[in-house]
Amino acid sequence: MRGVWRVADVRAAEEALMREVPEGTLMQRAAAGLARRCALLLDRVYGAHVLLLVGAGNNGGDALFAGALLARRGAQVTALLLSPDRAHPAGLAELRRSGGLVRTRWSEKIVADLVMDGIVGIGATGGLREPAATIVGTLRARTPRPIMVAVDVPSGVDVDTGAVDGPAVRADITVTFGVLKPALVIGPAAPLAGHVELCGIGIAPQAAPALRIAGAEDVEEWWPRLSAGSEKYNRGVVGIATGSHTYPGAAVLSTAGALAGPTGMVRYAGTARAEVVRAHPSVVGSDSVAGAGRVQAWLCGSGIGTDADARTALHDVLATDLPVVLDADALTMLVDGSAADRLRDRDAPLVITPHDREFARLGGEPGRDRAAAARGLAARMNAVVLLKGDRTIVAAPDGTAWVNPTGTPELATGGTGDVLAGLLASLLAAGLPATRAAVTAAYLHGLAGRIAAERGPVTAPDVATALRDAVATIIQ
Repeated sequence: MRGVWRVADVRAAEEALMREVPEGTLMQRAAAGLARRCALLLDRVYGAHVLLLVGAGNNGGDALFAGALLARRGAQVTALLLSPDRAHPAGLAELRRSGGLVRTRWSEKIVADLVMDGIVGIGATGGLREPAATIVGTLRARTPRPIMVAVDVPSGVDVDTGAVDGPAVRADITVTFGVLKPALVIGPAAPLAGHVELCGIGIAPQAAPALRIAGAEDVEEWWPRLSAGSEKYNRGVVGIATGSHTYPGAAVLSTAGALAGPTGMVRYAGTARAEVVRAHPSVVGSDSVAGAGRVQAWLCGSGIGTDADARTALHDVLATDLPVVLDADALTMLVDGSAADRLRDRDAPLVITPHDREFARLGGEPGRDRAAAARGLAARMNAVVLLKGDRTIVAAPDGTAWVNPTGTPELATGGTGDVLAGLLASLLAAGLPATRAAVTAAYLHGLAGRIAAERGPVTAPDVATALRDAVATIIQ
């Protein structure tokens, strides 16, 4: 598991460390890591043209010291000072001593194989100002385009929320220092960071991370394991109350997601029974939740509709003392308040899986800070919230939040969420705690989307098929 920290916590950790080490140590460490990564990106360092876009403050200082290191290796380094009167004086002096050139005005004649974005650092807000916005746009339009390396975070993004309110740097590589920051993993800013490389400089925030990121090793560790005594019932039985005469595909897809999970049996309850059993002969079908038999967790909602039968199914699922996943139409039925009493009386785990429009009906627009919005709704509903999107957020009632590192825009197609919900319910039925189940399901679903995208245009059945391959990739 990796942590992601907000600016205030990073600043506090930096200040604490600076009291223990000689002045300038952190900047020298950052510059060394930055210069090393830039050198690896170039075909050759000697003779390469490196342009430093240098703003005010320490972010520009990191770029200047890194540029000095590259200049000593024979690179032709030019620093363009965007705020000449506020450039880092020690960094500027070091670059000049190392043979680097300094300019205070932009010229189209400046040659660059690699551009280092040291315009603003983690304390800045708002989009790029002029002339930086025009210069960055001009450099990106060049053919061939120079390699763009962001220093700590791409300039022009909101570091704590990942919002982008104007022109911003789109980096190929971001070299970030000490710890990950939210803008590198969430919101519209995350794609602008490109490949993120973490450079350790010794800081260790004492605060809890604002976000957590699960890796493949976490998913493998959490996945329920078989033993010599395993059989279909003690592996867990998952109940699926999804689909309808109008949307039988939702039932088929959510069941496929459940079958890719760790449970030993899937029971389907609903009006798409015939279609589900035809597509998945191992599933035990019934017409209603009440007649489904014993299960260890329920999924309700995907394609079920909002009629009287759907409301009965939701009522019966919430009346159990079992873990429950609510998706799609079940979330719509929550909005009118008719299930409020059932939610208040439940002690068992509850996971909801809204996309942004469903989230807005339940808790207001997610807004700029999706993680904070998800945390807020999780606390109010006493439920784990899996907020689907480009960077899916999982938030727990205790305030912890996770961001999913896998996924692809190709998953933005009908039915893929049904597959995700089925897998999530299967993990709950197998005994995984609700937060881990949601994080694991999002991770594997995102990986399945990537696998499916490599094979061609993505449909929900493609994701369901790829989900088994994703599980096999991680679970050894």
